[in-house]
Amino acid sequence: MNDNKENNEIVRGEVVLDIDEQSELLDGTPVESPDDLAPTPEEKEEPSLSKVETLKTAIEEQAREDEQPLSTGFTLRKILGGDILSGQLVRNNIWLILLIVVFMIIYISNRYSVQKDLIEIDKLNIELKDAKYRALSSSSQLTEKTRESHILEMLKTNKDSVLKIADRPPYIINVPEKK
Repeated sequence: MNDNKENNEIVRGEVVLDIDEQSELLDGTPVESPDDLAPTPEEKEEPSLSKVETLKTAIEEQAREDEQPLSTGFTLRKILGGDILSGQLVRNNIWLILLIVVFMIIYISNRYSVQKDLIEIDKLNIELKDAKYRALSSSSQLTEKTRESHILEMLKTNKDSVLKIADRPPYIINVPEKK
């Protein structure tokens, strides 16, 4: 144990503390001043570990790099302040977080591909409607041109044709079947 009264520092092991007259730990417990830590003649003969151990445990609790355990009540202030994303919580649930991120990426890419497919379907539906309209108009033109009245009109206007309208009705020829 080294006491340095000029800088108000106490060095114990690897931990160095600056101590003022009204020093307190973060939880409000007072830290003993260097004068209180100086061994009394009785303590020199028999080293007292209670003060050293008490100070050592208090320092270890406050100088710990680990996060404090989360309280059971989550408040809006803790959530918005980012306390919910403490290091311990992230370390305990890193695989779950990674799994959620992977699922989000898959969801976004799936949505993108579905939107692309929907655009393609709409484009193909428009082409199908156009093809149906063209087929309907072609069918109606063909029906109009193949009507008997239209064909007769074409034959009358076309004098070079040898085709004439029959004067006699057609008759049926019966062919006997071979047994």
